[in-house]
Amino acid sequence: MIPRPRHEARLRRLLSQFPVVGLVGARQVGKTTLARSLAAREQGRITFFDLEDPTDEARFADPKLALESLDGLVVIDEVQHAEGLFRLLRVLVDRPSNRARFLVLGSAGPELLRQSSESLAGRIVYHELPPFRTDETGTEFIDRLWIRGGFPLSFLAADEAESATWRSAFIRTFLERDLPQLGIAVPATTLRRFWTMVAHYHGGRWNAAEVARSLGLSAPTVNSYLDALVDSLLVRKLTPWFENLKKRQVKAPKVYLTDTGLLHSLLRLNTESALLGHPGSGASWEGFAMHEVVRILSVDWEDCYYWATHRGAEIDLLVFDGGRRTGVEFKRTSAPRMTRSMHSALTDLKLDRIFVIHPGGDRFRLHERVEAVGLGRACDEGLE
Repeated sequence: MIPRPRHEARLRRLLSQFPVVGLVGARQVGKTTLARSLAAREQGRITFFDLEDPTDEARFADPKLALESLDGLVVIDEVQHAEGLFRLLRVLVDRPSNRARFLVLGSAGPELLRQSSESLAGRIVYHELPPFRTDETGTEFIDRLWIRGGFPLSFLAADEAESATWRSAFIRTFLERDLPQLGIAVPATTLRRFWTMVAHYHGGRWNAAEVARSLGLSAPTVNSYLDALVDSLLVRKLTPWFENLKKRQVKAPKVYLTDTGLLHSLLRLNTESALLGHPGSGASWEGFAMHEVVRILSVDWEDCYYWATHRGAEIDLLVFDGGRRTGVEFKRTSAPRMTRSMHSALTDLKLDRIFVIHPGGDRFRLHERVEAVGLGRACDEGLE
């Protein structure tokens, strides 16, 4: 298994500051492995509970009895199965005699977030564990990471066929078991059609009315389906940014699947040759590169937007960090050039800089405030 020291170090810092830390992420992304790796380096008592294990589930028949005498690090996996647990954790961590720290693992479903925000306000912090990124796999495997995605068992599969088989099984299990747990009582076939439609919108502007017409549903219903995928950390919505300009600006969010391996499976692009010959390969690469750039810039997704006008000017990614405005364009070409959109964005948005990310290995200036950088080079060197 590939080590994940950046996330482990982050969890250790958070556990030193908060009595409860939530490690959230999609299923099979490596949360349990990361928690066990962290625990192996901890001193003192370590207690694990897996609430999908019948033995641990039985121990949790009375959660207070199971937890109140513990000290040290307590790890509770699949925490969404323990109804009312967060209210109990509030009581336990507020006791003057408390000597335990709690690391809770689970999917970031709406019920999980709502319980914790109401019961553990000021006592819990969340850390999202994404699929593998290039700082973990190495840039020499950047194409494999793009094609297979970053779920550990998909990325580390023996070959493309085994990787595709794993992803197909993941999608089926998620639709048949995991989404119903979020209260989405819809047939798996309908949800698969919906998720596939979302995959076709990857990198594009979301049009709920269009999807609703295709499925024979209402726009609010399809938006609730999309929110379920967002809450499950499998889809990300990129919010449009509005300036006080006279130009008409686009208001619809963009959607991206957080893992390109799942994107390719939904689009039935399970080989490199199929992907490279598909018209959606550019949008797929854009989403892959965007997730890497957000990691490289060390910013939260809440500080990330895109900008577009109805006349065609657009910036793929707009980042606000420490008072600086950074624009990022993604061009799947080895020879990117300055465009009218970039000139417009520099002027209208008063950007400090624009990076043009491309798949080549070179780094060169296009303008006083615009620099073209190969994705692999950006991953190795950063963007400063």
